[in-house]
Amino acid sequence: MKITAIIIDDEKLARENLRMLLNEFCPEVEVIGTGQNVTEARQLIQDEKPEAVFLDIRMPSGEEGLELLEDVKTNNFQIVFVTAFKDYAIKAFNINSIHYILKPIDIDDLKDAVVKLLNYKELFSQDPTNLETYIESIKNFSENIHYQNESNKITISHAKGIKIIEDTAILYLEGDGNCTNIHFLDGTTFFDTRTLKVYEEILDQNKFYRIHKKFIINLSHLTEYLHEDGYYAMMQTTVKLPVARARVTEFIKTIKAL
Repeated sequence: MKITAIIIDDEKLARENLRMLLNEFCPEVEVIGTGQNVTEARQLIQDEKPEAVFLDIRMPSGEEGLELLEDVKTNNFQIVFVTAFKDYAIKAFNINSIHYILKPIDIDDLKDAVVKLLNYKELFSQDPTNLETYIESIKNFSENIHYQNESNKITISHAKGIKIIEDTAILYLEGDGNCTNIHFLDGTTFFDTRTLKVYEEILDQNKFYRIHKKFIINLSHLTEYLHEDGYYAMMQTTVKLPVARARVTEFIKTIKAL
């Protein structure tokens, strides 16, 4: 599978470097144009109809890159943000499952981003509602960045598509190697390729607590703490999860403060 793309960056050397890296290491990507600002990006999008845009986003000093997010709704392209901004934006990227690469560009990160582009392209072709969900996640991301607010919506990819969920629907999360199983109140489970550590960072720490190296629970759905023959958190739907001995003291303090 191939995917067409344009590169938008105000620095010529950065544009050429990314083009060279894509040509050498990501043959699945056909670079069909480059530009230095949003105006040029919009013209390229209109003329070339790319499937992906590698977009430099110079936050927080300049938000012009964000202006292009509105165009996603009408032109149906994916965005890969290329950024040196490592703080709040990273949490917003991860919450909304937005593709991004940090500068200076790491080859493995670039390859991973291209794999995500191809996976999403396949999902869009399988079911048009996946594209609608992706566009919604872009909207959520834009709101997070503009208003610097904590989102309670999280985008996850799964075998059949893309899903946006409210964090209140999560019962608990279970680490599975470098991936995570997300268990919901309604009994469903989704598998995500992000680690439990990533979820520990992006979830609201006032709502979620890591009780064990394998488990993060939603404190809103905790019904009981037990310390008989071990330490356990009892959740709604009668799920019983172990609490690591080393975390017991802090866990008790946390639930007493609820």
